[in-house]
Amino acid sequence: MPAPPATGYARVFAVPEFRAVFAAHTLSMLGVIVSEIALSVLVYDLTGSPLLSALTFALGFLPYVLGGTLLAGIADRFPARRVLVVCDLVCAGCVALMVVPGTGIGGLLALRCCVAVVAPVFAGTRMATLADVLGGGDLFVLGRSLLRIVAQSALLVGYGLGGLLLAVVSPRHALLITVTTFLGSAGLLRLGTRGRPARSRDTGALLGDSLTGARLLMADRRIRLQLLLFWVPAMFCVVPEALAAPYADALGVGSAGLGLLMCALPVGTVLGELYAGARLGPAARERIALPLVCLTLLPYLGYVLRPGLVVSLLLLLVAGAGSAYTLGLDQRFVRAVPEELRGRAMTVLSAGLMTVQGVGMALAGVAAEAFGVRATVVGAGALGAVCCWALAAAYRAAESRDGG
Repeated sequence: MPAPPATGYARVFAVPEFRAVFAAHTLSMLGVIVSEIALSVLVYDLTGSPLLSALTFALGFLPYVLGGTLLAGIADRFPARRVLVVCDLVCAGCVALMVVPGTGIGGLLALRCCVAVVAPVFAGTRMATLADVLGGGDLFVLGRSLLRIVAQSALLVGYGLGGLLLAVVSPRHALLITVTTFLGSAGLLRLGTRGRPARSRDTGALLGDSLTGARLLMADRRIRLQLLLFWVPAMFCVVPEALAAPYADALGVGSAGLGLLMCALPVGTVLGELYAGARLGPAARERIALPLVCLTLLPYLGYVLRPGLVVSLLLLLVAGAGSAYTLGLDQRFVRAVPEELRGRAMTVLSAGLMTVQGVGMALAGVAAEAFGVRATVVGAGALGAVCCWALAAAYRAAESRDGG
């Protein structure tokens, strides 16, 4: 008796190339998170400076805008598999140099910047490759959703593993784990994916090619609005995460409560993505995308009631689940972007997401100093919801005008 046809996420895992991409992504995500913890501890051990230790995390966000803007052309002008493998090897080399005992603080931070500059090129190329492997329809949306779920789950698992690992080995030895994961990712992508030609035949200057691609994307009103619909909610969404430590202190819940507060948003995100991907069809996901964009930040308004730990966790879970709107936006985005710009578009999207999250965290700290933690979270919910409503209305108007 023939096996029943695969449905939902199972359809994506039925594609051999996707299994290789998925395994490589899982390896590299865990490695990156362990390296961030190990490098932060290493810098603190060497300097005793909380500022420099925190800077190692910040350097994971800030160079994204450089790599995503100035190097985006790489994603389209070279064969994707080659770009992915080379990016993994460059990152492995940078982390290997961090392990060398004589590497000082300046060298460690410079190498951290190099990894962060390469990251958006890798992420954008991988997303464009996903569209090649799975097509530009529903399978792509489900595949991209699975990679996001891995990223959120890796945050939950990786920080715990990193802490346990550092209890038994030194930070430099822990960094060797990341070298291994990058090399493993490179091997999986090289052997598990098919070689495809470059999407663009441009042979001009890389910088000009990258900037031209960004200008073409931003010149299209619908693509520009779609990018903002990805970026703006993400900037406001990170506010409770950025302020989790002082909020946990204000609640008097200690380190256990802090851990729960840090986990609530990622858990909500995973649950929302799993439900939307497994239970809703493509049409339903597109239909709910814009309403969810408008609603996802509203749970933050509940902080005005000064909730305790349990209610705060519920609010964060609901807000995280609202991020399922991204599946519907993914469908629109991959449809709107011309194939020859796909790599650059995905790179710009990835770079923008990381950059706005870094900016959102920094602004949350500044606002909390002036207005307090609860007021900052409430303000993020109110201002973010207004911005999302305005963007959703503008996008609806652009669709109507263009006959979409």
